[in-house]
Amino acid sequence: MEALVSVATIYLFIIMGFIFKRVFKNDVNERSIVLLNLYFLQPMLIFWGLTRAPINDDFILAPIIYYIAIFIALVIAYIYSLRVFSRDYQDKSIFMASSLVGNTGNLGIPLGIALFGESSVPYTSILNIANIFFIYIFSVYFFAGDKFRFIDALKEIFKIPAMWFAIAALSFNYFGFTLSADFDKVFTMGAYAAIVMQLIIFGVFMSQVKIRTANWKLSLNIALFKHIVLPSIGLCVILYFDIDPFVGAILFLELIVPLAVNNVNLSALYNCKPIDTTFSVLISSFVFVAFIYVYILIINKFFGL
Repeated sequence: MEALVSVATIYLFIIMGFIFKRVFKNDVNERSIVLLNLYFLQPMLIFWGLTRAPINDDFILAPIIYYIAIFIALVIAYIYSLRVFSRDYQDKSIFMASSLVGNTGNLGIPLGIALFGESSVPYTSILNIANIFFIYIFSVYFFAGDKFRFIDALKEIFKIPAMWFAIAALSFNYFGFTLSADFDKVFTMGAYAAIVMQLIIFGVFMSQVKIRTANWKLSLNIALFKHIVLPSIGLCVILYFDIDPFVGAILFLELIVPLAVNNVNLSALYNCKPIDTTFSVLISSFVFVAFIYVYILIINKFFGL
């Protein structure tokens, strides 16, 4: 019950963002908030997170396990999509691009802190970086189709400031440097500001979802893979490896978070049914809330946390 309350309190900031946009409408310029977070606060969060603890075997193994689970699920999703979405290429593209991409940044990092404390941040941060690579290579490939260019995808990845700060933080950590007490306070304040801002931004995006002709077939199939198939595969893969239960629980958490808002941005960019993609993100968020108690029970049973 305590874990459930911890998760519920995180959603207060999402509700705040939702109400903020609904009440003040066009007075809220979400692009400015996103830019502030993307270029200033998130880099501080990433640097702070990746320097919380020394690099060890579990730190390196965590993203490898994450990718193994994702790619096993990706193969199954592809075979499944050939049958279920054989008549609609765009639905198949959205399904393949978004069904495995979780909101590891906006929700994953705050939920990690709520459930496991600050010691989870190095792992949630590195898994978020891994997720960014997956989004900008594989998700973009499925959304873009023939317009996909691998070199362009890599360029887009390294335009994200957080990537450069991640490289700097990992180097800083590897060579054994530490932040002074004063700088540590500054980065801690920036990190928590980024976390709150991310949750508010998520609420702002959710407030703009307009349900027209809802594509229930697409949304429910995405929810099936994101919240049942992927967590099941992920749990088996995590248990197969000899990894610390604490890290295993964090890995499982990052696999169960709802769909990333980035899916909406990419579907709009490549004109691939952005309304249907947005609706899928909304349904995924509701399914996650409905399943969260079950997920916590699984974490307690298999990881003892």
